Amino acid sequence: METTTRAAAASAADFARLVRAGCEDYVLRGIGLPAVAYVFHAVKIVLFVLGWAYFCSFTPGLGGLGDVGRWWSEPVAFQKAFLWACLVEVLGFGCMSGPLGFRILPPFTAFLHFLRPGTLKLAPFPNLPLFGGATRSWFDVALYAGFVGSLVRALVAPEPGTAELLPVVVLLPLCGLGDKTVFLAARFEHHFAMIVCFLLAGEWIAGAKAVQLAIWFWAGVSKLTVAFGYVIPVMTVNNPLLRSPALRRRMFVSYPDDLRPSLLGKLMAHAGTALEFGAPLVLLFVTGPGPLQVCGIALVLLLHGFILSNMPAGAVFEWNLLSIYAAFFLFVGHPEVPLSAIGSLPLALFLGVVLVVLPLVGNLWPERVSFLLAMRYYAGNWPWNAWLFRGDAYRRLAAVKRVAPLLREHLQRFAPAEAASMDSRGMAFRSLHLQGRALGRLFPQAIEGRPMRDYTYVDGENVAASVLGWNFGDGHLCNERLLALVQAQCGFADGELRLIAVESQPLLGNALRWRLYDAARGLLDQGEVGLDELARRKPWDYGPAQCTTASSSSAGTEANAAGGAGQPPRR
Repeated sequence: METTTRAAAASAADFARLVRAGCEDYVLRGIGLPAVAYVFHAVKIVLFVLGWAYFCSFTPGLGGLGDVGRWWSEPVAFQKAFLWACLVEVLGFGCMSGPLGFRILPPFTAFLHFLRPGTLKLAPFPNLPLFGGATRSWFDVALYAGFVGSLVRALVAPEPGTAELLPVVVLLPLCGLGDKTVFLAARFEHHFAMIVCFLLAGEWIAGAKAVQLAIWFWAGVSKLTVAFGYVIPVMTVNNPLLRSPALRRRMFVSYPDDLRPSLLGKLMAHAGTALEFGAPLVLLFVTGPGPLQVCGIALVLLLHGFILSNMPAGAVFEWNLLSIYAAFFLFVGHPEVPLSAIGSLPLALFLGVVLVVLPLVGNLWPERVSFLLAMRYYAGNWPWNAWLFRGDAYRRLAAVKRVAPLLREHLQRFAPAEAASMDSRGMAFRSLHLQGRALGRLFPQAIEGRPMRDYTYVDGENVAASVLGWNFGDGHLCNERLLALVQAQCGFADGELRLIAVESQPLLGNALRWRLYDAARGLLDQGEVGLDELARRKPWDYGPAQCTTASSSSAGTEANAAGGAGQPPRR
């Protein structure tokens, strides 16, 4: 017993050194992508703008970038911007694509996955006839292809009307019944909500204003947690243009020993929160040219300009560019349209659910709503998962029909020297965030005293990217439900694959709920960990978990009886 304890302690110490080295390296050089990665995304932004102009050219008098100053405020130009953005996202060309989305070959995976029968999917109602199941059918493929085709049809129309917009609005919810991943990839809460406004209201600009104001407002609400103070330093030091090591170190209390956010980092975070609240509160009262309009647009430019200038991981460039255009179109091009002009009861009810109910529920009970639908963007307060494969057990994922392998498998093939360091930087990135510090608490507990060096850490985001074809910060896509689907096809033995699932912080709470699973045995344990406790830990503190446990050691036995991964123990 004493020998086992010493071995576990030595293993934890090894991991502590590995993660600490990753943290120190991350602070000084971020994720360390080569310059060509950023060139790739710069080209993609240019193509995004050119694509918009191309589809605008189907409308007589629009589309020439040389005279964009004449037509940018035309309503049809705005409609096509959001139709185009929805198409880009649901094809997988937008967020979490390319090198900054940790995709190498292919750099875009969503459309390849969604058009391939037999790939894994997450149906909201698995037992629903025709739409349910665990793998994609030809019916699912046809719905997705139809949705993509309906977007293209609306884009090439001179002026999208009911005939073009109705199929778009009908087909996406049907796609979502088959696979909620498609529903989220199309950015239902923003792009699709705008398209619904185009369809259901004569004066749709009022509805579009409500959508955009809600996006900024709820994004601000999501920053009202202690977690956001950790986000800005982590994002800023990942900026490849920030060359000063001294400034990078100043983002933290005392590099390299204390990597909590410094006063400077916290002030920058508070400034970001003020911008996200300030922009909608100012623009809400804009009715024409004047100081309020100038102030509101300045706040929007500062907000989205800061995000764009940091070139953050996740490749959120197109979305931020679109939000800037929306601010100019809605509040500079058409400031005279009030919110009260919506004039459509169906649209008002739809917007009430999408812009009020879902975000409110998602902030108060985050386990019930995707962080995207709750509009909690880049708040450092997301559900996340760690998949722990014993040895090279991750190779069993080859049994799953998928478009791309794990990032680690990519790197082992094309850049073997980077594979190990990327694991270290991945754990460092997760652990530098406040929520991620639960990893050090839960890793040893999840593997039940086995040597930590025997396990390969893979972030759940990377697993979703490989086996679901799309991911963008939503840990609900890669939790125990996906584990159960993967287990059904791969058959991991006891101890070969463990899952740590951590839920995000409720707006009125001060603790994170966590669950530990084994792919073969199911739920092992669950409980809570307080944020104050995590704040006292260093990112590389790995050791026995001391979290408040909500279940006894019998949880694993009960999970066995419940039938494996994804099944909670019966009470």
